[in-house]
Amino acid sequence: MIRKLAGILSKVGINGFLLGLFAAIFLGWLFPFAGSNQSPFPWKPIINIGIGLVFFLYGVKLNPMQLKSGLKNWKLHLLIQLSTFVFFPLLVVAIIPLFPWIAKDFQLGITYLSVLPSTVSASVVMVSIARGNIPGAIFNASVSSLLGVVITPAWMGILADAADIQMDFLPTLGELSLKVLLPVILGIIAHKWLFPKISKHLSVLKFVDQTVIMMIVFTSFAQSFFQNVFAPYKSIVLLEVGGTMLGLFFLIWIVIAVLCQLLGFSWEDKVTALFCGSKKSLVQGVVIGKVIFPDPAILGLVLLPVMLYHIQQLIVGSYIATRYSKKTDQPPSLH
Repeated sequence: MIRKLAGILSKVGINGFLLGLFAAIFLGWLFPFAGSNQSPFPWKPIINIGIGLVFFLYGVKLNPMQLKSGLKNWKLHLLIQLSTFVFFPLLVVAIIPLFPWIAKDFQLGITYLSVLPSTVSASVVMVSIARGNIPGAIFNASVSSLLGVVITPAWMGILADAADIQMDFLPTLGELSLKVLLPVILGIIAHKWLFPKISKHLSVLKFVDQTVIMMIVFTSFAQSFFQNVFAPYKSIVLLEVGGTMLGLFFLIWIVIAVLCQLLGFSWEDKVTALFCGSKKSLVQGVVIGKVIFPDPAILGLVLLPVMLYHIQQLIVGSYIATRYSKKTDQPPSLH
């Protein structure tokens, strides 16, 4: 059982990449100047090129015909996208005042987490393990990533006043379209002739994504440590934020489970809705955050709740997926 769970955790991201993220934060603490804005190393242009490459390759891996064929199950798609972009944000907006002990900067990160799109690979892997609707998972995870380019900054524009941040929606959308949406579209166009050439090397190409994310995490946290942004916060804050993220995961899971029951979903569709609707993308969170929060020090604070949620959704989600794989004749349950 332990060995099987370890194998699943490795598939969904609890592996060298996660260790790399911790290493990036540690190096940012150890060498804050090296990753700061004052560093002579050209981090910004390298990261911008990396972001473009990451989303170009993401577009190449998308199959337009598969997306087209996935449009049929509209009830499932609607529930997942509403859970990701409407129910989750509204839930956080409603409950965030109940946690006054969490610092305002981390509340901003939790709010930002709530409006992020769903993750792709982890959702599909977990749905596959739990014997859910795999085409539905692929369709919704892919569409969610594309919608997030518009919906995430739009939500943050609406919530900007409450979060006390300055954000102009149209310039932010324009920058995200150039850095994210355009490379994805070019990748989709190139899918037919380029994907057959790279399909055998996907396991290697994933390191491109991971390297870019680790660079952004390193520079963001390095700038935060360079400016002593974390100095006012005690270590207990990490536990408070982590506990809140875990509670949030189970709360949105229960909401989706109840809605699936009311809508009379099949087992396969319930599994897909639960895993896709409760996940949040660390990759999109880091990239979109880089645009919305141009100050790396602030970005470091914002990313902390996102990273904690990411880790917990993988661990808890993997455990639930293994349990669901053994009882496909029963409705989803947390027990």
